Amino acid sequence: MKKLDIFVIKTYLGPFIMTFFITLFIFEMQFLWNYLEDMVGKGIEGIVLVELFSFASANLVTMALPLAILLSSIMTFGNLGENYELVAMKSSGISLGRIMMPLIVFNLLISGLAFYHSNWVMPVANLKFKTLLYDVMHQRPALEFKPGVFYTGIDGFVIRIKEKDGDGQNMKNIQIYDHTMHNGNREITLAKSGKMAMAADGRFLVFDLFNVKRYKENVGKNHPFDYSEMDQHTVRFDLSSFQFNRTDDDLFKDHYEMLNLDQLQASMDTLTGKLEGRLVDYRKAMNNRLQIYADTNFTKTNLLPDSIISKGIFDDLNPKEQLGLYSTAINIARSSKTYSQSIKDEKEMRQKRIYLHEIEWHKKFTLSFACIVLFFIGAPLGAIIRKGGLGMPVVFSILIFIIYHIISITGLKLVKQGEMTAVYGMWMATATLLPLGAFLTYKATTDSVLLDSAFYNYLTKKIGAPFIFIYKKIKKKKG
Repeated sequence: MKKLDIFVIKTYLGPFIMTFFITLFIFEMQFLWNYLEDMVGKGIEGIVLVELFSFASANLVTMALPLAILLSSIMTFGNLGENYELVAMKSSGISLGRIMMPLIVFNLLISGLAFYHSNWVMPVANLKFKTLLYDVMHQRPALEFKPGVFYTGIDGFVIRIKEKDGDGQNMKNIQIYDHTMHNGNREITLAKSGKMAMAADGRFLVFDLFNVKRYKENVGKNHPFDYSEMDQHTVRFDLSSFQFNRTDDDLFKDHYEMLNLDQLQASMDTLTGKLEGRLVDYRKAMNNRLQIYADTNFTKTNLLPDSIISKGIFDDLNPKEQLGLYSTAINIARSSKTYSQSIKDEKEMRQKRIYLHEIEWHKKFTLSFACIVLFFIGAPLGAIIRKGGLGMPVVFSILIFIIYHIISITGLKLVKQGEMTAVYGMWMATATLLPLGAFLTYKATTDSVLLDSAFYNYLTKKIGAPFIFIYKKIKKKKG
């Protein structure tokens, strides 16, 4: 039996590794497509991009791993069934459950590693990824001077070059507008030709200009306008803002995606306590606003005393005093309404943050259970359809995974909107597919012909035989 276990595991490992990296690559390409505009034209080093994609891969594993398990399970048992190896094992008295046992143990191990990945690896990887992505998105585009176009990428300067040689260094008809004083176009430098070069340390861009004219306004009371001509002039532009700077990880470390289970629980307790405290403060404030007497508590019994609603309450007040009392009451009601609305918005915002923490808390477990459930769908399904390779298994895998993903996204949105608790929303996809896995496992162990094409061809012929007979009879009579 040990040799059989090793054989089954070896048969499973190849498709599993292949499908995992294929699906991970596909999700990586989707990630690249989403952030392509934020990366192109910024002169980012290759090592930075490799680092960014490595951290992004840690998050994409949550989608690639379940799909890889589902697809490889169908492929493995489909190959075994197609090559009659599964039939040979069963004819030897080995049940399908015993054949699946080594892979069940293997996938339980994978599920444990998935939980470790979700709880310990992903928070750190997400922190590094979010920080690095923030730096990439805020990185300035690389220097690029296009002829006839005003370039504003360098702080405090606007530069226009009319012509530029193919070497990218020699230029003609150069205009430089100095805005470092933030007072408009008061200092202009014009040159008929020039040469552009980068300083040795890369911190400065050096323009060596020839046949230069400089104009400057408002130099002083006695010199409202200054004009000078030079045969040669050098201008240095500081490029320190173009350097790729790393942001401190502490900027994002408190985000819910960067926390493990213990940290998420502590954060949820803190957020819940602050929300409850804010609501207590609100009730106290409204109680004070609605108190009729300074020593009157906000209760149903003394909210409206008989002395207040008695018929002669305004008998001792003149019309002006009555109008003032009405105005005061209206102002209190309006301010109370505005205050209540602001508290309502604040409560929704705080509650949404709690929902996001709860979602992330349950995500730590849903990935592991999804791996197990999808295996119990894929393995019996492969044994039933008895087709290996990348044809039929891919079709079934994609269909099942799309259903799983749609249900997951739906549950996630319902939890974010507060229409469903995190327990139901985050486990809805797994709970929906669990009966399917149990049903397919039962059908596979009982040698069901549920998805056997030969059975359906036979059934179709049996059902269609009377209609074909009648059609032939009618056609024979007409002939």
